[in-house]
Amino acid sequence: MNTLFAETLRKLRKEKGLSQVQLGKQMFVNSSTITRWENASRLPDATTITRLAKVLDVDIITLLSAAAESNESFNIIMVDDNKDILTDSLFVLEDVVPGATTTGFNKPQKAIEYAKANRIDLAILDIELGTTSGLDLCQALLEINPCTKVIYLTAYPDYALNAWDTDACGFMVKPLTPESVHRQLKKLHCPLLMGGANP
Repeated sequence: MNTLFAETLRKLRKEKGLSQVQLGKQMFVNSSTITRWENASRLPDATTITRLAKVLDVDIITLLSAAAESNESFNIIMVDDNKDILTDSLFVLEDVVPGATTTGFNKPQKAIEYAKANRIDLAILDIELGTTSGLDLCQALLEINPCTKVIYLTAYPDYALNAWDTDACGFMVKPLTPESVHRQLKKLHCPLLMGGANP
């Protein structure tokens, strides 16, 4: 098993002067969970990595990139019915989160089929997808896995109000840029983890 995430987490924790017990208390998990992360026997999910970045006061890209190098790769999908925009955006995502498994779809149903067979950590969705709405696709993906983080990408800022009526975490206006991805990853909301979640 690749130990890059484990080594990165251990280094960042020590730089903050935290013991495993102290970090566990701030993360609302047992210290044994921190031990498993640091000995590379377990990899935290996307929600937990988001919280770790905030607790350790580091750019989330640092932890996501390390996690993407592990055997349990960070899994990103993007759905856009415009093939040219999809291709360009995938290049941006691969540059921002190198090592992540990044997959593009121009048909929403294909994305749903993929999500049923694979854990999706982050989904970036266009809102206008032909006859399908990205808002509906968001709900379909969250029904499959409520832990999936969804960010909308659209050419129409007016959709923002409708987007916030769903359970998505963010909203970006096209074109996708490294700067906009960095901003959204830093803002991913994270529910409070209580009592040993994500062991």
